[in-house]
Amino acid sequence: MTPNSVLLLLALVCPAPVSTATLAAQSGEGPTGTPGDEGRVLQRSKRGWMWNHFFLLEEYTGSDYQYVGKLHSDQDRGDGSVKYVLNGDGAGSLFLIDENSGDIHATKRLDREEKAYYTLRAQAVNKFTNHPLEPESEFIIKIHDINDNEPKFSKETYMATVPEMSDVGTYVLNVTASDADDETYGNSAKLVYSILEGQPYFSVEPETGTIRTALPNMDRENREKYHVVIQAKDMAGQMGGLSGTTTVNITLSDVNDSPPRFPHSSYHLSTSEAAEMGATVGRVKANDPDLGENAEMQYNIVDGDGRDLFAMVTDRVTQEGVITVRQPLDYESRKVYTLKVEATNTHLDSRFSYLGPFKDTAAVRITVQDVDEPPVFSVAPYVIEVHEDKMAGSFIGAVTAQDPDATKNPIKYSIDRHTDLDRLFNIDSNNGSITTLQALDREMSKWHNISVIATEISNRRQTSRVPVFIKVLDVNDNAPEFAMIYETFVCEKVKVGQLIQTISAVDTDDPLIGHKFAFSLSTQNPNFTIADNEDNTARILTRRAGFSRREQSAYILPVVISDNDYPIQSSTSTLTVRVCACDSRGNVQSCSAEAYALSAGLSTGRCPSYSGHHPA
Repeated sequence: MTPNSVLLLLALVCPAPVSTATLAAQSGEGPTGTPGDEGRVLQRSKRGWMWNHFFLLEEYTGSDYQYVGKLHSDQDRGDGSVKYVLNGDGAGSLFLIDENSGDIHATKRLDREEKAYYTLRAQAVNKFTNHPLEPESEFIIKIHDINDNEPKFSKETYMATVPEMSDVGTYVLNVTASDADDETYGNSAKLVYSILEGQPYFSVEPETGTIRTALPNMDRENREKYHVVIQAKDMAGQMGGLSGTTTVNITLSDVNDSPPRFPHSSYHLSTSEAAEMGATVGRVKANDPDLGENAEMQYNIVDGDGRDLFAMVTDRVTQEGVITVRQPLDYESRKVYTLKVEATNTHLDSRFSYLGPFKDTAAVRITVQDVDEPPVFSVAPYVIEVHEDKMAGSFIGAVTAQDPDATKNPIKYSIDRHTDLDRLFNIDSNNGSITTLQALDREMSKWHNISVIATEISNRRQTSRVPVFIKVLDVNDNAPEFAMIYETFVCEKVKVGQLIQTISAVDTDDPLIGHKFAFSLSTQNPNFTIADNEDNTARILTRRAGFSRREQSAYILPVVISDNDYPIQSSTSTLTVRVCACDSRGNVQSCSAEAYALSAGLSTGRCPSYSGHHPA
């Protein structure tokens, strides 16, 4: 635009000075203040000159000062006595007034976005006296907008996510731009949004800046990230408008739309037959391009001849299926097993079930590897029973072991002498036969626990041991005897048939049907008798009344005790009965000292006197 055209434009947009006379004419008054109609008197205005708003275009590019407008007072007779004075925003610096003509000029290029209007005050004064000719009046210079600002987005780069496989029109993000131009004046700030990059995947609403998906079935596994450029253009998007752009980086978030798949239809693993239960055989992994919980899987053995011998667990960190040993393996029994394993997604999304099934299977072949194993006993442990009357050198049992390997190496047997310190037993190193080296006595030890060692002759490092529990069975070779030492008393004034003692017996033998003892006296006795209670006890009773310590202080009573096992064993035990003085209730008061000193065993001599003794 040339300076002349600007001045012409200013002439069109900037009103010329309006005098009081002009205003009076417009309102029906004449210039002299006489009534416009006959009979009306004209009144002089309070202000001698007035003007409207001035308008000034921003960003003036001319070389001269920009003309704003002209002030004129009807007090100005053109004789040079009137001076125009300007005060307010930018007066004297940004805006200059010709004090003689009232012409106002802008000295600098103005920017509406920095300041949209300026408020100034004007006054006409007498140039010589400096007295005001009119009251000071306020006016505004308004800066008219031109389209000199491009739209700006609030961010240079936006980040957004939207689920993969979303329907067309799914909301992604709203971007907003602003324009510093005057939105109330023309289309300088009227924005229209468009997409420059990112089609055909995304679209933007022209008026709102809302970004939406524009393509169905966008798959994250094929492409995860998209670079979208959005433009905001002013002047309602018309040609010549200014524009600004922003970048939107859109990431497709994952959904479970991809089933797990094994990369191979079959796998081959191997493990040692010596593997312990719980040992890892190997790992297999199905691929799932999804992320996070959408890719989590559960592995299981669903079929196969080895499903009872192997187990499968899921490693939650690596998402692998781990095959482990569940039962002991034996190369000699079976060398190869086949499993059918399955990988299944654990978090399913019903919206994408049509893409399934969300599981896959594969075959796993497991080969059992042979190892040189130690000998294996046919029984563990062994229990051998032997009667205690076996002679030394008698055969009591045998153990058997063999090499489980295919080579079937010969075996040598031995006894761990740390378990047979008394050297009671011997074993044949070739056939495992166990014999006694000494006679056994059940009453001394009912059980003997020894360890037998089997060693491969060709590989002495391959050994194994087995416990052998030898139970010594009872033979009736011991006679019953008194269960305790009895101290028996009889009162001098005792009656016939009076109970003076109950006796019982013990037997170190252990018959299968239990003990059954019989009690009797070895000879007929005129003083005492015995009554068998049939419960392994017997009662000693008096056969006469009245005993005298003076006549005889003690009596020896031989008692025969027999068992009922085979062969029958019996013994004779001696019971010593002392004669004592008793009160009327039968309580012992004193006994002969001879009776107390008499032995309770086999002694038959008379007891020496021991006055003053009382039984415990």
